[in-house]
Amino acid sequence: MTAEPAFELAQINIARFRLPADHVANRDFMDALDHVNAIAEASDGFVWRLVGDGNDATDVPVTDDPLLIANMSVWRDLDALAAFVYRQPDHLSIMRRRKEWFDHIGFYQVLWWVPAGHRPTVAEGMAQLALLQADGPTAAAFTFKRPFAAPDGTPASPVRDECA
Repeated sequence: MTAEPAFELAQINIARFRLPADHVANRDFMDALDHVNAIAEASDGFVWRLVGDGNDATDVPVTDDPLLIANMSVWRDLDALAAFVYRQPDHLSIMRRRKEWFDHIGFYQVLWWVPAGHRPTVAEGMAQLALLQADGPTAAAFTFKRPFAAPDGTPASPVRDECA
């Protein structure tokens, strides 16, 4: 019998719309959310994702900037998250078009280990992003390219960004 993991991988990524979310220019992105979220939820290693009043998190306040949105989720491990982010074709097709909808943000994603069963808040995710920005990748807040092992020693190998 396999022991339950002591830690899971949390991630938050933020984006700032160039135009309000309901603007026609964002229609392809908004129309893809339900489909891509359903794929994420069916993916091996998916644990949880942030959801607002709709089936996505676009209405969950991140800051006082109404154009800033967050996507936050928890996964079994780095490999499971990387498989979805960098190898799932429908997700990749949306990521490749992100410059059409969103402004450039220097630090837009962070990964960190959480105790199994913990569901992070947006405030926690934003604090982790600020930690990454202040200190660079550390065991507390890291990136796909500079991952850190889980506190229980489960290793994490770097992931090459395949969505350029």
